[in-house]
Amino acid sequence: MAKLSVRDLDVAGKRVLMRVDYNVPMEEKNGVMVINDTTRIKETLPTLQLLTSKGARLILAAHLGRPDGKREPSMSLRPVAEKLAEMLGKPVAFVDETVGPKAEAAANALTDGQILVVENVRFHAEEEKNDPVFAAQLSRLADVYVNDAFGAAHRAHASTSGVARIIRAWGGQAAAGLLMERELKFLGDELDNPARPFVVILGGAKVSDKIKVIDRLLEKADTILIGGAMAYTFKLAHGGKTGKSLIEKDHTGTALAAEAKAAQRGVKFLLPTDTVVADLKDTGKLNKKGKPVFEPINPRVVSGDIPDETEGFDIGPATAATYAEVIASAKTILWNGPMGMFEDKRFAEGTNAVAQALVAATQNSGAKSIIGGGDSVKAVNKAGLGDKVTFASTGGGASLEFLEGIPLPGVTALNDV
Repeated sequence: MAKLSVRDLDVAGKRVLMRVDYNVPMEEKNGVMVINDTTRIKETLPTLQLLTSKGARLILAAHLGRPDGKREPSMSLRPVAEKLAEMLGKPVAFVDETVGPKAEAAANALTDGQILVVENVRFHAEEEKNDPVFAAQLSRLADVYVNDAFGAAHRAHASTSGVARIIRAWGGQAAAGLLMERELKFLGDELDNPARPFVVILGGAKVSDKIKVIDRLLEKADTILIGGAMAYTFKLAHGGKTGKSLIEKDHTGTALAAEAKAAQRGVKFLLPTDTVVADLKDTGKLNKKGKPVFEPINPRVVSGDIPDETEGFDIGPATAATYAEVIASAKTILWNGPMGMFEDKRFAEGTNAVAQALVAATQNSGAKSIIGGGDSVKAVNKAGLGDKVTFASTGGGASLEFLEGIPLPGVTALNDV
């Protein structure tokens, strides 16, 4: 898995095309697009600073939103370039084209240490098709390629895979940025030979989304803790009542097979013993799919079966206490998926308890705590604990696929060492 590192590149006076993940949350305020969260930009700064200090002429490529191959003003990267300049405290150029003569001229006009952001790569339908002609056009912007966009590395797109292979084909180098390196280290190397006990915490909505991760981690973990709505499918598989909770009837066999494999391998597999449930009140509104919207009311804790007219929204306090006790003894912890609907503070206590236990194990016992991207990272950040874990992945789908053992196109395209 070892890939050429940006640290090892000689980039003085060279044009470096760097793929970044600047798919940041934005909203319109007074007719202007404003960035709500700069985390993804901040994460790339160490790589940017390393390259510019070495004299690179840096061209940044990224996607923003889903413009479906069309030019969509609200998804322009111009505000991102302006925010980046503000964060760096130095000018950052922007060109409103991604490829072609205008973009090439802007790239060629850079001097050592300068930065240019090109327009949203997804304004071109050829990007997501990994079109070789489009990839070749991108390659004309650069002498060297760097990928620091782990969050997009699971996509075989022109800017993540195609252009790297073209640059390598004519003798150029394609390397991993510092953020990419950290992702590969913590989600890969650190979990290949984890310090034990190794505890895995898995939540989220569906067993079907996580079964490949469960299957792979059963080969490494000492204990697996299950939470989130996926726990209700396990409950159903054991003949328990799940009320109106989100379940996957077609995956009860999948759930039981996972538990059987855990037993076979001597892995402790813990399921919730109590649940925070709520009644459902019809709001009289319809969602975007035309289905009724229900509001959870009267939240309360139940043990065992979930009453028929209620829905489960979080693990209960007894389960949270049990999980916290297990986490406290861990030396390596991987967490992917919240324990409940943490966005609503009434159903955030289980997720927050797990987050606090994980941080305590990290800060007090020296455990390595790895947050596997997506909603888990959002939950930890919302609890104000994001800076107290060992590593929080920037990838959502990329993290999940990497944990499943699926080769990521944006990684495999880079030079090996």
